[in-house]
Amino acid sequence: MDGMGTNRLEAFSDGVIAVIITIMVLELKPPHDTTLTSLRSLAPEFLSYILSFLVVAIMWVNHHHMMHSVRRADARLLWANNTLLFWMSLVPFVTAYMGNNCRDPRAVALYGVVLALCSVSFVLLRSAIIHQHRDNPDLARYHRRILFKNLNSLLFYVAAVPLAFVDVRIAFFIFVFVALSYFLPERKLAEPEAAPQ
Repeated sequence: MDGMGTNRLEAFSDGVIAVIITIMVLELKPPHDTTLTSLRSLAPEFLSYILSFLVVAIMWVNHHHMMHSVRRADARLLWANNTLLFWMSLVPFVTAYMGNNCRDPRAVALYGVVLALCSVSFVLLRSAIIHQHRDNPDLARYHRRILFKNLNSLLFYVAAVPLAFVDVRIAFFIFVFVALSYFLPERKLAEPEAAPQ
């Protein structure tokens, strides 16, 4: 295993994700006065922030566990990881845009597009890991099962885009549902050489 390469990859990813979360919270602008009405007016932005923090945190946790299964930081893996970080870096923008326009289906749909592209990136990253374990049928099979879950999430996010134009609440439900389905990381990813049960 290229330990140095994978350690640098994980450290770089952690740094980028930390910046993403920092940018999101900086988008929350405090009101100029201390009335309850002013605070209430920030509810859409704050709820958008909570949702996105949850989404990014779950992505980070699952990314962290995936990295334990990486054998080497080859070009395919590096570019798949960079693609994921690129789309994740747009989460603060679509979070602020949706928070300011929470009833506008275009803003909600754009949020869904970015999450769908993050999901595509996870599929690419998972595929790169499967490629590295092609000589280990048990571990490759295990990762293919998780890949199927990634593909299902992608389909949900893609569905949320047109459904936002039917009712934005349906899209919000999908965002929360997918996030909660990933709340617990895959335990076996922390044991890369162990055969799945």
